[in-house]
Amino acid sequence: MTEFVKNAIPLIPHRPGCYLMKDKDDVVIYVGKAKDLYKRVSQYFLRPQSGKVQAMVSHVDHFETIITKTDKEAFLLEHNLIHTYYPRYNVLLKDGKHYPYIALKKKNDPFLKIARNDKDKNYYYFGPFPTSSYAYKVIDLLNKIFPTRKCRNIPTSPCLYYHMGMCLGPCINKIDEKVNDELFNNIKSFLEGHNDDLIKDLKEKMMIASDNQEYEKAQDIKLTLDAIEHILDKQGVENKDHVSRDVFGFTSRDGYLALTVLTYRRGILLGKESFIVEEFDDLNEEISTLIYQYYDTHSHPSEILINSETLAKDISEVLDVKTNYVSKGNLVELIEMASLNARQALDSHFMSARLSDDNNALLVDLGNRLGIKTPYRIELFDNSHIQGDAPVGAMVCFVNGEPLKKMYRKYNIEGKEKRDDYSSMKEVMRRRYSRLKENNESMPDLILTDGGLGQVHAGVEVIDELKVNIPVFGLFKNDKHQTKGLIDKDGNVISLDDNKPLFFLLVRMQDEVHRFAISFHHQKRNKKFVTSILDDIEGLGQKRKQIIRDHYLDIDELRKATVEELSQYVPKEVAFKIVERLKANK
Repeated sequence: MTEFVKNAIPLIPHRPGCYLMKDKDDVVIYVGKAKDLYKRVSQYFLRPQSGKVQAMVSHVDHFETIITKTDKEAFLLEHNLIHTYYPRYNVLLKDGKHYPYIALKKKNDPFLKIARNDKDKNYYYFGPFPTSSYAYKVIDLLNKIFPTRKCRNIPTSPCLYYHMGMCLGPCINKIDEKVNDELFNNIKSFLEGHNDDLIKDLKEKMMIASDNQEYEKAQDIKLTLDAIEHILDKQGVENKDHVSRDVFGFTSRDGYLALTVLTYRRGILLGKESFIVEEFDDLNEEISTLIYQYYDTHSHPSEILINSETLAKDISEVLDVKTNYVSKGNLVELIEMASLNARQALDSHFMSARLSDDNNALLVDLGNRLGIKTPYRIELFDNSHIQGDAPVGAMVCFVNGEPLKKMYRKYNIEGKEKRDDYSSMKEVMRRRYSRLKENNESMPDLILTDGGLGQVHAGVEVIDELKVNIPVFGLFKNDKHQTKGLIDKDGNVISLDDNKPLFFLLVRMQDEVHRFAISFHHQKRNKKFVTSILDDIEGLGQKRKQIIRDHYLDIDELRKATVEELSQYVPKEVAFKIVERLKANK
């Protein structure tokens, strides 16, 4: 315990708020919240600790407290502080995309699509689906059962779906409003679990087809029925109250915590997700923080269930969502199921070796090998172009050994020397760190370039020019373009042969920045090529060009398109001209 800590503990107030633990370099290493700051902060230093908590406390040189009026304010402040400093000892859920919804158009002809949020009031939403593939299976089944419009933009002539009886053909027919309303209600009813009448109707049609010796038609209907049964099996438990709720269960063992959420919408189970983290500090505080992070990127249900009365009260106050703990009745089964899934997830975790478990130790080792402080935040750079065409730069960020995608950045190379990788590297890094310096934002602990000594020198030149203190190293490759280790500005190679887990962690980072740069380059190049190849086609204005670009991001996919397919988006004569232009430009 430092002298500062010893003198500061008696001055901590018995008030709600947040605390920031800092090391000797004034770097925030942990952020927490408490209903009573004195009780929470003092226990770190006045009680014996072990494991990860002991490691954190041993690095604390001083701390800071911020008083808030309520516990809810403390939560909001804690959330903002964590996402400002990304402290090494705070648990962060991995970045993930928003769960998909099935979106059903409300007005005019019903149209189904996958959506990543539920903000457009012109659609009825069902979801979210924790498993994307399940959402796509459901929407494919709906499009097969119901005669929905399949074309995103209505074409001028009927497509194959109309001729197969799978679309009402709004492109050539004026569909009665009552017909559209009935179709909308039937799809909505199916999504909400009311499918008995549909199944009965399909079985009758299958029997009629069989009696009429239309065996192929009967077989198609049977496959549809099988698909419905498969979907219903996947949904599992159905609740008759049709409430949209998330059910949380948790368990802990041997220093690890497992949290599972079962997603129910309108009484139907859409899937689950489990999170495994190392235990740190108070169990209830850690679980509540994980749940708050979860709802950063997920919509709130009508109700939350959790297997803790204390947590139910805290979560309800912070999230303003009805949160219940139940000990009897039908809903107990849901909480028990979530808890069982949490236990199984933790069992699976212990049975499988995971590299991420050792990230902290690996980063400590990396810092020791490079002679720098432990690099808990690493930023990696890569460039991509083809003979100077569509040049781009990319930066990815890893915090505590895990990718933090919200901090990824893309850069269009603006300099004149577009073929010069070193100039491009300097341009991108100069733009990145001059902005961070200008906005007084935190800097990374380590910069890695995907390249040899030249790239390292380019990075060091920029860092020296901007007068910021960030170590720069390169990922060194041999003559066979295989990663062998790290290289410093003096050309010294740091081998990683004796620590394969660290080697694989760095290769994973290198693969990620390369993937990110290449994908951005492909997007830019394809967009540029698609745009240029569509220039000066009569009847193809900017609006129609944009429609083509939206549906064909890849030039190879556009080349495969037929006149009939393109006619769904542009007039047939224009579609014919596009196909002819593509043939002439092979």
